[in-house]
Amino acid sequence: MKLHRLIAAITFAAVIFGASAQSPKYIFYYIGDGMGLGPVMAAETYNRTILKNDKPLTMMQMPVVGWAMTYSASGNVTDSAAAGTALSTGNKTNNYMLGMAPDTMSVYSITKPLAEMGYGIGVATSVAPDDATPAAFYAHVPNRAMYYDIDAQLASSGFQFIAGAGLRGTRKDGKDTDIYERLAKENVQVLRGPSQVKDMSAGRVLLLNTDGHGDNNISYTIDSVAGVLTLPVIAETCLRQLERTSPDRFFMMLEGGNIDHALHGNDGGAAIKEIINFNEALEVAYNFYLEHPDETLIVVTADHDTGGLSLVSPRGAKGGLANIDWQKVSKEAFSNYCKSVLRSRMVYTWDDMRTYLSENLGFFSHIKLSPEQEEELHKRFDETFSMRNSADQKTLYASFNAFAVEVFRIFNDAAGLAFTTMNHSGNPVPVFAVGVGAEKFKGLNNNTGIPKAIIDTVEGR
Repeated sequence: MKLHRLIAAITFAAVIFGASAQSPKYIFYYIGDGMGLGPVMAAETYNRTILKNDKPLTMMQMPVVGWAMTYSASGNVTDSAAAGTALSTGNKTNNYMLGMAPDTMSVYSITKPLAEMGYGIGVATSVAPDDATPAAFYAHVPNRAMYYDIDAQLASSGFQFIAGAGLRGTRKDGKDTDIYERLAKENVQVLRGPSQVKDMSAGRVLLLNTDGHGDNNISYTIDSVAGVLTLPVIAETCLRQLERTSPDRFFMMLEGGNIDHALHGNDGGAAIKEIINFNEALEVAYNFYLEHPDETLIVVTADHDTGGLSLVSPRGAKGGLANIDWQKVSKEAFSNYCKSVLRSRMVYTWDDMRTYLSENLGFFSHIKLSPEQEEELHKRFDETFSMRNSADQKTLYASFNAFAVEVFRIFNDAAGLAFTTMNHSGNPVPVFAVGVGAEKFKGLNNNTGIPKAIIDTVEGR
């Protein structure tokens, strides 16, 4: 084990002494959290049949296509911490561990040798920047929930740009921690929301979501929340900062974390809209590649599959994926609406709910329910809102009101989206690449091979 690590350390150290003329100056590493083969194909089918685009998603236009296995050191089904560690360091580890081998010895992300070579580093996400995948690029902790320790390492990372929803380690045991003092000491400029992007001026920047919004994610694309960050804006801002501070060479990791959140909730419509949004953020990198084709590498993959999603024939209603465009709220937002009604103790009738469902999910007006479906839904409404006799459905990131669960079960059936789990699966994930060294990513990969192939490309091998 020690010899293996020594060899790996020597390999990484060799990068420091220089790269060949064929090395990429600009590396973009895009990770769709939970974005397995099923979600990608569902999004591409929506792109082709509903949006009527004559070109596939940008990732599917890339000339090199492969797939990767995602198992962790502790199980056939990985969590995001172990998967992030594999994708950032090239090492398998146990679930919930970040930047550490199973024996808790620290293993280092490819950002370490790249930074030592003079690459500027940007790490950004649509969820919290101290969440598993982004944290795997700078943190070393035995448990991904150690947010204070992760945030302290974020502050000292030296990265030129980090972005996401919010930090979870700024309060502990009901009290403020010293994280913002640490950031200030490290000369990190903290900006909040898209309105402050114009003020970016420091060598190191932390971009967080607008004040008053949750720390777990920047909000779902489908909810159209005004004034919050979006993944394309984060991508553009990260690129601008890296071009300003490290114009000669840089590395940028961008995670579409909300894809995973939607898939955990079995919210097929929201997940597809998140992948379309991720694709828009990918176009930022792809347009840069078109201007610098001989100096740029783009790699797109996922840390794991979530939900075991399959595209199937619509059941119980016609319309299929076209029904997604009648969805105006995420499952999480709808569940929160239901809970707010329950908390208010207001008089809320079935007719009130029918109106809401028609206006926000297309029920009755565009998604026709059979008499049996409407009767069952009405019964579930009475159990939840009148008798208050129903249990919430708990997932990794949310707890869903029982009525919302039934509504979205019907909606998924109508859209032709079938889930096998609310957790991760052991399914392989796609790998797409274009640019310098892209051929190294074709065929069957293990997720640990992806960062190693990036380093090989930098070394010119």
